[in-house]
Amino acid sequence: MYTISDLQKIVTEELSQQQFVVEPKGLYEPIDYVMGMGGKRIRPTLCLAGCYLFSDDINKALKPSLSLEIFHNFTLLHDDIMDNADLRRNQPTVHKKWDENTGILSGDAMLIKAYQYAAKADSAHLKEILDLFSQTAIEVCEGQQYDMEFETRDDVKVDDYLNMIRLKTAVLLAASLKTGAIIGGASKEDADLLYQFGENIGLAFQLQDDFLDVYGDIETFGKAIGGDIVANKKTFLLLNALHLASGSLQSDLKSWINATDFNADEKITAVRDIYNSLKVDELAKEKMSFYFDKAIEALNRVKGRESMKEELRQFAVKLIERSR
Repeated sequence: MYTISDLQKIVTEELSQQQFVVEPKGLYEPIDYVMGMGGKRIRPTLCLAGCYLFSDDINKALKPSLSLEIFHNFTLLHDDIMDNADLRRNQPTVHKKWDENTGILSGDAMLIKAYQYAAKADSAHLKEILDLFSQTAIEVCEGQQYDMEFETRDDVKVDDYLNMIRLKTAVLLAASLKTGAIIGGASKEDADLLYQFGENIGLAFQLQDDFLDVYGDIETFGKAIGGDIVANKKTFLLLNALHLASGSLQSDLKSWINATDFNADEKITAVRDIYNSLKVDELAKEKMSFYFDKAIEALNRVKGRESMKEELRQFAVKLIERSR
């Protein structure tokens, strides 16, 4: 019987055996560098979990599962260029270690590599897998475009934001599970239910990221607290605060948003106090719980291996418990 931890180890071992560096090395060494940065390998692990729900043979999902990890890391590589980020997982980003042109071209090659790995699915399911992969890939790009546009838009609503994070984050988790389920021989109903589970867990996860950026512990969150506030990032918390604030709270919040010369710690404390006054932290917790409950409801309806369903339940709980 496999556990989520077992599947993570299998993915990690399989990735370590992949030969990403061939000629010309200038194109492929950055790919190897990015893939070697580590990470929890959540997406390929969920793919194997989706397969194991319905089949004992997870090997047939192994190579396609790597396509999801390669694609995910491709998006990070290009995101770093767009954000002009210096570090990724405490290491120099590709465009800083090499240069921007290398980052763009190596990222393009990663996307093609991802398709090559997805195409290793068995022929019976190949079209369905590639169609799902393509649909997911374009949705992730749509989510990134919305995210960029939101930086300069003043009319962003909470529902707009929820759709953006669904596209940018949740659909890839959902597709990972569904890919494995298709390869494992799941019925269409069960594959779709797993997609719903992944999509809703992805939404809860991203909302929790928003929450932890304001209310988390730097030791457990793993990065500095308050970055979203400093950058005026349109998160679930800020958008709800803008909608609910009136009077002095509204003027104070807008004053901090429009400020160009400020002390970061002072701004973080002041905006957090406004959030507390408006109880948007409670709204965020309620929305997280809403998506979590929807996810578990979908998973409970899946007619698959009970031991793996329980593993996925516990996986979902651990994501939510990051804030407790």
